[in-house]
Amino acid sequence: MEAKKLVILGSVNADHILNVANFPLPGETVSGNHFQMVFGGKGANQAVAAGRCGANITFLACLGDDDIGKKAKAQLLTDNIDINSIELIENEASGVALIFVNQQGENIIGIHAGANGRLNTDYVERHAGVIKGAAALLMQLESPLDSVLKAAEFANQEKVQVILNPAPAQALPDNLLSLVDIITPNETETEYLTGIKVIDDESAQEAANILHNKGIDTVLITLGSRGVWVSQIGHQGCCVPAFKVKAVDTIAAGDTFNGAFITALLEEQPMMSAIKFAHAAAAIAVTRSGAQPSVPWRDEVDAFLSASL
Repeated sequence: MEAKKLVILGSVNADHILNVANFPLPGETVSGNHFQMVFGGKGANQAVAAGRCGANITFLACLGDDDIGKKAKAQLLTDNIDINSIELIENEASGVALIFVNQQGENIIGIHAGANGRLNTDYVERHAGVIKGAAALLMQLESPLDSVLKAAEFANQEKVQVILNPAPAQALPDNLLSLVDIITPNETETEYLTGIKVIDDESAQEAANILHNKGIDTVLITLGSRGVWVSQIGHQGCCVPAFKVKAVDTIAAGDTFNGAFITALLEEQPMMSAIKFAHAAAAIAVTRSGAQPSVPWRDEVDAFLSASL
């Protein structure tokens, strides 16, 4: 039986990553000790995580009709992703991210959207059939907000499950949140959405309740190395701890979690099993550098979980 269809709508970037001892201060120049250019973007990272974990996935995205765009599209194909809906935009540069990584594995990032900005409502309407034919739609916020809303509306019309990873952090309208079934903010994004600073279990549940009241059934607040606070309407929330590993680079850890989590859910794994599967994928990712190069394959995740029993 064919796996349930997952559609991911989102961004693709060429990540230019410089490893430094410490982040530069304003006006300061620092020397890096390692540089690499790899493919990233939250949408593409999540698509790669899902594809490598075995999802039946179609990726909706826009790339520039340039060398980076053509190479990125070819790379995505090798990650078990249906790329037929990806459009190459003439006279537009592909998206770029400039990333500093310090010796603690933390990162600061600046982004130029480029062709990602052309993932507009017209594009979404052209691919409405793909969205309506899916079992689940996963999105982030590196695409135009009106496009995210339009895609959620199409999904809602056909009872397609809508999962929103509300990153980068920004305030969101209630009409979008009311269309979301599962939301996966980190602590910063949670505070943007609810006004609640998550510092303990009580504040995590308080924030989750605000999101439940906006119509969202399932809230997963990602807490970095501590794990995830999961709350479902009608159930007491709880923290599902992450696996303990030594982080080399946290780029794409959250994206890996999201892609793996939805893959497991579509395989009808129970919520707690899906979260643990996603924790395992993210744990492997943070032990490696870069965005997509750090994302594990299914056999690696299964082996990690077996070794952790």
